[in-house]
Amino acid sequence: MPGNVLAPASAASLTDERPIMFNDDVPLAGQHFDAVLVGGGIMSATLGTFLSIVEPGWRILLVERLDDVALESSNPWNNAGTGHAALCELNYTPQRPDGSIDVTKALAINRQFELSRQFWASLVRRGLLTDPTRFLSVTPHMTLVHGQDNVDYLARRHAALSVHPGFSAMEYSADPEQIRQWAPLLVDGRTTSTPIAATRVAQGTDVNFGALTHDLISILKSRGANVLTGHEVKGLRKVGDRWRVRLRDGSWNARRRRVDITANFVFVGAGGYALPLLQRSGIKEIRGYGGFPISGKFLRTFNPQVVAAHQAKVYGKAAVGSPPMSVPHLDTRVVDGREALLFGPYAGFSPRYLKSGSVFDLVRSLRPSNIVSMLGAGLHNVDLTGYLIGQLAARDETQFKALMEFYPRARPADWEWITAGQRVQVIKRDKKDGGRLEFGTELVLGDEGSIAGLLGASPGASTAVSTMIDVLQRCFVDRIDAWRPQLAELVPAAFGDE
Repeated sequence: MPGNVLAPASAASLTDERPIMFNDDVPLAGQHFDAVLVGGGIMSATLGTFLSIVEPGWRILLVERLDDVALESSNPWNNAGTGHAALCELNYTPQRPDGSIDVTKALAINRQFELSRQFWASLVRRGLLTDPTRFLSVTPHMTLVHGQDNVDYLARRHAALSVHPGFSAMEYSADPEQIRQWAPLLVDGRTTSTPIAATRVAQGTDVNFGALTHDLISILKSRGANVLTGHEVKGLRKVGDRWRVRLRDGSWNARRRRVDITANFVFVGAGGYALPLLQRSGIKEIRGYGGFPISGKFLRTFNPQVVAAHQAKVYGKAAVGSPPMSVPHLDTRVVDGREALLFGPYAGFSPRYLKSGSVFDLVRSLRPSNIVSMLGAGLHNVDLTGYLIGQLAARDETQFKALMEFYPRARPADWEWITAGQRVQVIKRDKKDGGRLEFGTELVLGDEGSIAGLLGASPGASTAVSTMIDVLQRCFVDRIDAWRPQLAELVPAAFGDE
């Protein structure tokens, strides 16, 4: 069983929570908040935790359209749970034309994840997070490649990364026997003479972002914030110096279906729905942005014998012409104390912007300001279109062969299909091509920082702390200096040297 990365905190209870204010005696309509956080996922939970610490007197409201938090992208079975630190992901280390390895992005991603670990550790020391094993497990991170060219590339990647502090523990081997010791399933039953190589970092992580989101929101409640589930934000509009936020109560017996509240600051962390909500806000900064939805699925097994023989997250290399999100990986997952193996992703297409969204989401997001961007991105991403068509057309038996390239003795009877969360890839206006597809995350700020929204996907949740620090610094310019001492205690690497 993988161990925990953070030392347990002293016992501290989160049960002494202030009562939620929304009841028959104190109606929601007309209330004003210092900050409204839209979406009950890891991003809103992280930002809310920061704000509740640096401004304990603020009135904070987190709004989630579903009946509970962390049911979309942050749900543990809607993502692979990799603590993305660029230890095993080859798309962060492209090869230059001269054969050298560009490690710039890998170093940045590694630092961003280190900020997340520092923040979680600080919350443990304060007794706010009482059991980090609920969401964090030590799981080795590995990379596996086939073929001499890829073996040579991986050796150069290891040489380029291992000289940096965040990667100094990375091991490399082209010896199948050594790789078998690290992860037996990768080698047992492999009959081909094709050379293989692997790297390994023993102290990688598996993160249950769903459990972490619940824990952070418990902190929010204990510090006086309000969490409202079953309510959807249907309108955002600046009225004077405040944002008017229109909420729709989704319960069947709602006394008042729609209510308006106001806020000084709004953060839209609603996953795929961030784009249409920012469009409704009317901010000019969102013009030209579009979103391309991609669904996905994984193979999963709970077979104890199979699970016990593989304790690692192993990333491969995407096939030539395939997009970055198609990188295959065979992962140990730890969810609610139970271990499983997950393999994928296998891409598909759905016009929904959320797993629980509408089939009209894509069409409704079209605007005169983003039509050119959407068309341009489509024309210049024929490889993505071909990849999606190929994935949709492939039979289960054909797709299972991709798993057997990692695990030669895999048996279909041990595995089941599960549907992953929706990704909405960012499309941005581009002067040359009309529009281009982005494969990261994008922070959009409007109205001098009084509203911010997060678009995009991977590495997403792993860099939540870094991204929310960016929100604090860019949206609260007049307050950040006063907050700096507390932030330096929470995340020393981000503020300690300033």
